[in-house]
Amino acid sequence: MPVTDKDILYEDNHLIALNKRAGDIVQVDETRDEPLDDQVKRYLAQKYNKPNSAFLGVVHRLDRPVSGVILFAKTSKALERVNALFKNREVKKTYWAVVRNKPQKPSGTLVHWLVKNPQKNVVTPYNTEVAGSQRAELSYRLIGELNGYYLIEVDPLTGRSHQIRVQLSTLGCPIVGDNKYGYPRGSRKGSICLHARRLQFLHPVKKEPVNIFAKLPIDGFWEKFEGF
Repeated sequence: MPVTDKDILYEDNHLIALNKRAGDIVQVDETRDEPLDDQVKRYLAQKYNKPNSAFLGVVHRLDRPVSGVILFAKTSKALERVNALFKNREVKKTYWAVVRNKPQKPSGTLVHWLVKNPQKNVVTPYNTEVAGSQRAELSYRLIGELNGYYLIEVDPLTGRSHQIRVQLSTLGCPIVGDNKYGYPRGSRKGSICLHARRLQFLHPVKKEPVNIFAKLPIDGFWEKFEGF
């Protein structure tokens, strides 16, 4: 499904953000499915009548089964500056996750060292640093319950691959649909109940606060949590 105006959450001369659909890939991979960055380039080329395509820089990524705010840079200057914001942890990222098991503590901080197996695309967590590991830290809090499902808000301090998925699993709270990290069954839609809810940062060019918010997917389940 191509990118349309209704997918766009924020746009100016420097940046564009949209509400990514679960199942979209951000950049090309071995599946050769059309990536989201190509879709956004085509959207911008058509919108601004740029037959030779438009510049688009990938700032960060969301896993394929994850939905929510994804940000791109429209100029090379903006790309360099917003990359620095992410590197220096000056971007506040907030995620919502739905789990079936209630966490023992209603809030907390998790620190692990993660090792990724690129062949299997699986991350293994360790409680202490091991060879080849990357430190991962997040804070979480339980914010709601609905029909035996629990809504958790997550603020990752680092941006490691599969970080939220594997760290919540260490609590005994695998994300609904994420059978890669312990949920009993996968989703027939190829999605998991993890949503990038909000991005907050100081605009790298305008120096103004930016707060980008993404509504939950409408799939018969997720949107029931919108009121929390």
